[in-house]
Amino acid sequence: MDAQGLPGGPIEEAVQLGGGTQNILLRFTRGGRAYVLRRGPRHLRSRTNEVLRREARVLAALDGGDVPAPRLIAACPDENVMNGAVFYLMTPVDGFNATVALPEPFASDAALRHRMGLDAAAALSALAAVDHEAVGLADFGRPAGFLERQVGRWTAELESYGALEGYPGPEIPGLAEVAGWLEANRPTTWRPGIMHGDYHLANLMFAHDAPRVAAIVDWEMCTIGDPLLDLGWLLATWPGDDDSAAIAGPLGLAGGLPTTDELIARYAERPAATAGRDLASITWYTVMACFKLGIVLEGTHARACAGKAPKETGDLLHSVTLGLFGRARTLIKA
Repeated sequence: MDAQGLPGGPIEEAVQLGGGTQNILLRFTRGGRAYVLRRGPRHLRSRTNEVLRREARVLAALDGGDVPAPRLIAACPDENVMNGAVFYLMTPVDGFNATVALPEPFASDAALRHRMGLDAAAALSALAAVDHEAVGLADFGRPAGFLERQVGRWTAELESYGALEGYPGPEIPGLAEVAGWLEANRPTTWRPGIMHGDYHLANLMFAHDAPRVAAIVDWEMCTIGDPLLDLGWLLATWPGDDDSAAIAGPLGLAGGLPTTDELIARYAERPAATAGRDLASITWYTVMACFKLGIVLEGTHARACAGKAPKETGDLLHSVTLGLFGRARTLIKA
């Protein structure tokens, strides 16, 4: 911090923040300024440091724009400073996670909750509107063949779980049907852009004083790909009339949220987000999101079967996977 020219003095008011299952978030003050430090878990995984470097690079690229995101203060890509861990400092976010708690006046005002939902779509369209090459991210991902790789990439991921002893294999009704439909109906044209990679309500912080997104958080899956898959991810995880409302926590249970058609319409209001992108294919992106997220969550179920994750967590996420594939099949039939 001293080398970066940041205010000096003792580190004070340090407190660990919740909200993540892997990375460590620590809020503190120094020299009259507040910071949040983000680093990997105590036991680093093989790709943790590279993921943190990528996160810091994206946040730096977005700084100064209108995408609601934590602002990067300084990053330390050197693993030797903190016992092998890459870390960065960012601005604290003044907001709340509506899937954890829903304060007043939002809890009792359906109109405010409706506007919160619309702003979730608006914040995503702001990200999709960013020219990734203009902000220095031309080499950040592999956009060529991105859509063509998706089904094979995630099918292979699902097959890899078979190496876990005790996992009986994927018992997912409609798996082959959904995969086949995705391959047969893949969009033929699209425009690359910055993808958050895990865009849903749990990764949004809302402002206390207005129904708006204060910050999009948890950028560990960000890349350069097709931003419409982020919109599909939001729609795939959007609270509906089924168990998905409970998964979205207090906001989902409170109701009053916009419909998926309203989300799409709000997203489409920003021309720079939709230019060169075919919103008529949004069903494909939503089904793809169901397919990918379902397979990701099935990984925890497989690890639970092998005794490497809590059984109750594995069972819960397997049920979510079944719900996602059920939603995908409903969309296909419709």
